[in-house]
Amino acid sequence: MECPHLGSSVCIAPDSAKFPQGSPSSWCCSVCRSNKSPWVCLTCSSVHCGSYRCDDFVVNDTKLGLVQKVREHLQNLENSAFTSDRHRKRKLLENSSMNSKLLKVNGSTTALCATGLRNLGNTCFMNAILQSLSNIQQFCCYFKELPAVELRNGKTAGRRTYHTRSQGDNNVSLVEEFRKTLCALWQGSQTAFSPESLFYVVWKIMPNFRGYQQQDAHEFMRYLLDHLHLELQGGFNGVSRSVILQENSSLTASSKCCINGASTVVTAIFGGILQNEVNCLICGTESRKFDPFLDLSLDIPSQFRNKRTKNQENGPMCTLRDCLRSFTDLEELDETELYMCHKCKKKQKSTKKFWIQKLPKVLCLHLKRFHWTAYLRNKVDTYVEFPLRGLDMKCYLLEPENSGPESCLYDLAAVVVHHGSGVGSGHYTAYAAHEGRWFHFNDSTVTLTDEETVVKAKAYILFYVERQAKSGSDKL
Repeated sequence: MECPHLGSSVCIAPDSAKFPQGSPSSWCCSVCRSNKSPWVCLTCSSVHCGSYRCDDFVVNDTKLGLVQKVREHLQNLENSAFTSDRHRKRKLLENSSMNSKLLKVNGSTTALCATGLRNLGNTCFMNAILQSLSNIQQFCCYFKELPAVELRNGKTAGRRTYHTRSQGDNNVSLVEEFRKTLCALWQGSQTAFSPESLFYVVWKIMPNFRGYQQQDAHEFMRYLLDHLHLELQGGFNGVSRSVILQENSSLTASSKCCINGASTVVTAIFGGILQNEVNCLICGTESRKFDPFLDLSLDIPSQFRNKRTKNQENGPMCTLRDCLRSFTDLEELDETELYMCHKCKKKQKSTKKFWIQKLPKVLCLHLKRFHWTAYLRNKVDTYVEFPLRGLDMKCYLLEPENSGPESCLYDLAAVVVHHGSGVGSGHYTAYAAHEGRWFHFNDSTVTLTDEETVVKAKAYILFYVERQAKSGSDKL
């Protein structure tokens, strides 16, 4: 697995007695021996390029202002002979970034309003999910319209403040940092936004994502939505969140799906319900169970797993319909999944079938590209054809006759793509539609793209939005 590097900054211990020997450019990670982007922990003074021996977190500053001394030290380094060269390179990058933010619409040049997200050290998995969610308009707007959280403790009592890494453990709110990040992404800024405050909260409340190793974007999305859902149900620092939990006028009671307690905007937008039918093959007893879901994880059928590109001619093309059919078709459970039949009073062979009892407003489909083998986790690199418009879900419904003519049609809003060969390595980017145009989000870089490029992507996570108005688009 490739070593995770932590950006371009160098964090060094202020006590010269703790400095590693040599200049910062000669320092290297004590684990992988890499000298690229080294960090020195302020607590244990060990040099690493990722997680630390002391399991501490790099902070903006300490109470004694130790990092300010670091800044002063780095300022002196900038007065070296290489200063002019760095300034020249930085200017070129800024000009390039500025030019990439301009595009022609109807013959006139306009500013690109999308903002990228800085990579904090293998955080592309988080950036791709955040950019995708920021383009789920109903979901994004709900958070952007929430009032800012006010902290009332110590010297900041009565004043509106924001969460920083130097604040205490109790002053973290995932909802607040998520809200601020979404607000920053479409403000038209020419520079990328750094989600470090949000990432700090993620470290605090989701221990699985501590460190700077590559993580699974789907796993992060599930943790993020689950924790947003839980926080929206509760309070922050003893202050009621009744204002936050006031329902958006478009989110009616009938559209909500409860998962782990009361409904929130998370379940109102992403929540659906599955009916799980299990039939005993010995006595014919049928068992039905309803399961709420926020996304559906779909297998890529085994017969398509060697077909890697869209233009490959050996065999039929794998489509999203094939994956949905594999998920919902009748299946006989193997010997390791014997069903406990209440009539036979023992485990028996059985069949299983899923029906969708209720479709969500936003249908999130996760293609299971990573599979465990005896010794490692392999990636299924098969290209899966998916529609941009008119995904028809009616044939997967438990009671399709009760649905309207267009209530089961979905249009694509965003796609997360994993580039590379393994879950612990590679890179994540996202494509998303905004006001009729498609954008490619690659960490700090945002570029305008077209539909032909989007449909060629090897999708990992697909976000489909329920169609609201009639359209002449073709169905899947």
